[in-house]
Amino acid sequence: MSFTVVIPARYASSRLPGKPMAMIAGKPMIQHVCERAQESRASRVVVATDDQRIEAACQAFGAEVVMTSPHHASGTDRLEEVARKLGLDPDHRVVNVQGDEPLIPPALINQVADNLDYFPEASIATLCERIHDAQQVFNPNVVKVVFDNRGMAHYFSRAPIPWARDFWPANASVADVDLPEGIGYFRHIGIYGYRASVLSQFVSWPPAPTEQVEALEQLRALYNGAHIHVDIADRPPAPGVDTEEDLARVRALIEAGGRYA
Repeated sequence: MSFTVVIPARYASSRLPGKPMAMIAGKPMIQHVCERAQESRASRVVVATDDQRIEAACQAFGAEVVMTSPHHASGTDRLEEVARKLGLDPDHRVVNVQGDEPLIPPALINQVADNLDYFPEASIATLCERIHDAQQVFNPNVVKVVFDNRGMAHYFSRAPIPWARDFWPANASVADVDLPEGIGYFRHIGIYGYRASVLSQFVSWPPAPTEQVEALEQLRALYNGAHIHVDIADRPPAPGVDTEEDLARVRALIEAGGRYA
């Protein structure tokens, strides 16, 4: 089955303004992201932006662009607007690839799209990777996920989940714990595949209490009974770009010919 990749690209990043336009090896970052997406099996790749400078840059290298409202509260709201403007069927698969991931492996894009076929009860699919050190488990900037034996998500959290009650004291911190053997800890990777129908539902749901306290919008879907399938990524995710330091690192990798397969 076909699927569409949508790449949200905002100019007004608080930490790195104009990020999608940052030049890497002679091309704007957003062009690298589009090229990686086009290497997937997607039938269509669309950039979603609310900025005319990004629109013009994308049109210059031949990308399809959908202009969206600058007033969306979440990335999923922006995605829903694109799906609606494109007139996508309810069962059509939409993969959200962030515009600051110029090294994203195309295989991961295919993986989330495929999992919506393999697990028809899931409205959303996403990925994770194993965590091997306690520092990541206790880092609130690392989102953890717990899921069942079919990969359906129970919960996403910035807190250490699952809590190893018999191994850690009640006031445990990263300074005084090790990860227990035989208990899996998983970091959520922020790539999503959606059925178009769940996007239209999502924008009608009010923010969930858990979403508001954790600042994780995927919890709105769980709160309203949508199933999210979580799979371990087939290969390591590539580094994204949030800061000037990240940009320098990714520039060096790409200019040296580095690729994440």
